[in-house]
Amino acid sequence: MSDLVRLSLSLEKPLLDQLEMLVKRSGYTNRSEFVRDMIRERLVQREWDEDREVVGAITLVYDHHVSGLSEKLTDEQHHHHRVILTTTHVHLDKSLCVEMILVRGRASEIAALAGRLRQYKGVLHAGLSTSTTGAHIK
Repeated sequence: MSDLVRLSLSLEKPLLDQLEMLVKRSGYTNRSEFVRDMIRERLVQREWDEDREVVGAITLVYDHHVSGLSEKLTDEQHHHHRVILTTTHVHLDKSLCVEMILVRGRASEIAALAGRLRQYKGVLHAGLSTSTTGAHIK
């Protein structure tokens, strides 16, 4: 672990009150760890904004009874095999499925893949969870 550095900052009282509320509601035991995590979130967002190599997870909820949908989703994933690390498929009920697709690659390619998968008829929800390889936020 790197050396800890103490710093001070000035906040308006209403903003400090909101920070304290956020810290408490988030379950953090102290402000420092909460602020460190906020900074890390901004650094991850910057990696995505700068189109760096990142990781993420695409979540799809879809109706597998929609004609040809499963094949289209599989074909799309095969087309992007370079960025797909693994896929988990779960049957939610007799017609609904959820897939979690773990991805690693350029942010723009991952976002484009999520956007394409989202557009297929029968996909009820698609989400993209963004993260980092960790190389730039140590």
